[in-house]
Amino acid sequence: MMTMRHFYLFSLVLGTLGSLCVLFTVYWVQRWRGGFGWDGSNLMFNWHPVLMVTSMVVLYGAASLVYRLPQSWVGPKLPWKLLHAALHLAAFILAVLGLVAVFNFHYHNNIANLYSLHSWLGITAVALFGCQWLLGFAVFLLPWASLRLRSLLKPVHVFCGVAILSLSMASVLSGINEKLFFSLKNGTAYSSLPPEACFANTTGMMVVMFVGIVLYILLVSSWKRPEPGILTDRQLRFQLGPESRPYPVAYMPVASGPPQ
Repeated sequence: MMTMRHFYLFSLVLGTLGSLCVLFTVYWVQRWRGGFGWDGSNLMFNWHPVLMVTSMVVLYGAASLVYRLPQSWVGPKLPWKLLHAALHLAAFILAVLGLVAVFNFHYHNNIANLYSLHSWLGITAVALFGCQWLLGFAVFLLPWASLRLRSLLKPVHVFCGVAILSLSMASVLSGINEKLFFSLKNGTAYSSLPPEACFANTTGMMVVMFVGIVLYILLVSSWKRPEPGILTDRQLRFQLGPESRPYPVAYMPVASGPPQ
């Protein structure tokens, strides 16, 4: 139960940080960059950072932790697979809208596309995300794949998920830096650390903390969903409540039925 309390505490911190990441990005472009629009101007570009932080960092991170919820430890896995896939699909759609915003802005202002390290990191992250989602849908959600194939591809799926989140963080940080260098000039040069730069840097640090906590939760073995077919003490505690005394590990009953 102490492990579950720690998980919910980390989840509360993570939810707060994720909300602040989005709200701070919205406030940044609203307060210093003029707000939002969809007309090919700078106001259209402003959708790009908001949509990418929301999708590739916050929603992506939340979707990655679905199988860490204690509620997912018991019962059928299919509803959690659907939730995992749906959250990732929502994140991917928002990411595509974020790319549409920046490409349209570049088109209307005769600016070259994909010339910076930030753009290379971002387009790589989104492309890998699309391939990752299709692979997950085809192998882990549809019923045709064998258990052996799923076991073989699961480590690859997990590694790619962590790599995409890390790439997304790098893209967001380089994007914040790039935007500040382009926007802050003359009397408000970046090197003088004006209020906008301080606020945007703080937003970037919150993104780093959010991703760091997501990666930490993913690495803690005691928060992982137990292997299918085995009823563990964690599952018993969750089913019976904190006052229950589960069987010793040596006498754990094995759940019946085919692996999920």
